[in-house]
Amino acid sequence: MSRHKVTHAERTWIMYDVGNSALVLLATSVIPIYFSSLSPDGDTVVAWSYAETVASLIIALLMPILGSIADMEGMKKKFIAGCVGTGVVATVALGIPTNAMAFLVIYVISSVALNSSMVFYDALLIDTTKDERMDEISSLGYAWGYIGSCVPFIACLLVVLNYGKLGISLQNAMQIAFVITAGWWLAFTIPMLRHIQQRHFKPREKHAIRKAVTGIGATLKEMWANKAIKYYMIAYFFYIDGVHTIIKLSTSYGTDLGIDSTQLVLALLVTQFVAFPSAIIYGRLSAKHGTRKMLLIAIAAYFGITLFAALFLRTATEFWILAIMVGMFQGGIQALSRSEFGKLCPKERSNEYFGFFDIFGKYAAILGTFLVGTFTALTDNSSLGVMSIAILFVVGFLVMLKVPDGASA
Repeated sequence: MSRHKVTHAERTWIMYDVGNSALVLLATSVIPIYFSSLSPDGDTVVAWSYAETVASLIIALLMPILGSIADMEGMKKKFIAGCVGTGVVATVALGIPTNAMAFLVIYVISSVALNSSMVFYDALLIDTTKDERMDEISSLGYAWGYIGSCVPFIACLLVVLNYGKLGISLQNAMQIAFVITAGWWLAFTIPMLRHIQQRHFKPREKHAIRKAVTGIGATLKEMWANKAIKYYMIAYFFYIDGVHTIIKLSTSYGTDLGIDSTQLVLALLVTQFVAFPSAIIYGRLSAKHGTRKMLLIAIAAYFGITLFAALFLRTATEFWILAIMVGMFQGGIQALSRSEFGKLCPKERSNEYFGFFDIFGKYAAILGTFLVGTFTALTDNSSLGVMSIAILFVVGFLVMLKVPDGASA
C-alpha cells in the first residue's frame, strides 16, 4: 500500500492513530446520542457545542507551555504516556454518571487527555521519519486510523444496538463500549512508546516551566517573522475550524434534524471506510502535485460540503451522501496539514511549535462550535448554525494562497 517499505518505527507510529481513533469515532457518533438520552429535555446541540468549546480552550491554553517542556530530552514520550493514562481512566469512567452534567465533566477530561496526547504524537512524526516521507506516513496514520478504529467501534455497536436482546440496560452497554474503546487505545499506544526514540530535542534545563511561560512571546514573535509559517498558521486557523466543527457536531446536527440514530451511526461508519483509501491517495497525490495544492482542493471541497449540509441535508439518505463526501477529504486535509507543518517547523522544537499549531486549531474549534451553538440557540435553527462556518473556509483558502511557493517539500 506504500510505495516505500515502512520501517518498524513508522509502523508503530501509524498504529497509535489506530488506537486513539477508536475514541475519536465513538465521540463523534455514539457518545452524543447517548448524551441526548441523559438529557432528554435539553438542547443537546448547544450543550455539546459548549462542552467541546471548554475542552478546546483548556488544550489551547496548556499546549504551548507543555510543548516547550516536552521538547527536552526524553520528555516527549513521558507526556504521551501521561495523557493516555489519564484518558484511558476517564474513558472508562464515562460509563458511571447517570446525569448529563457529570457526564459532560468527565467527557471534557477525556477529550483534553486525548487531544493533548495527539499534539505530542504529531510532533513525534519528526522523530519517526524523514521530511520527504512525512506526507506519506502522516496519510497512512490517518488512513489506518480510520479503518482500524472500525474494529472496536463495530464491537461497541453490536453491544449498544442490541442491549435489550442481551438483557442489559443502555448504560451497561455503554459501560462495555467505553471499556472496549479504552483498552484498544492503550493496546496500540504501548508499541509506539517502546520502539520510537526522541531524536530531536533541546537539552534539559532548570526552571523549565518558568522559562516555557516566559518564552511564549519570543516563540510567537519568531513564528510571526517567518512568512511561510505565519500565513500557513492563519490559513490553518480558519479552514480547520470548519473541519473540526463538522466532525464534532455532525451527529448532534443529524439528531436535531430528526434522523434515526442508527442511520447516523452507520453513515459515519461508512465515512471511515471511504476515508481509508482516500487518505492514502491524497498522500500520494501530494508527492505529484504538491502539498499546498492538495490542501487548497480539500478546503474548497469542504466549503461545498458545508453548504450541502446547511441547505440540503434533511433526510437519512442525504446524511449518507454527506458522510461519503466528508470521508473523501477528511483524512487528506488533516494528514497533509500535519505533515506540511512538520516540514516548516524546527526539528528540535517540534513540540513547542506543534503546541502553537494546536492552539490555532483548538481556538478555531472554539470559534466554530461556539458559532454553531450560538446561532442555533438564537434562531432555533441548526441549519443556520452550520451555515455560519462556511465563510471560514473561504478565508482559509484565500490566506493559503499567500503562503510562499517552495515553502515546503
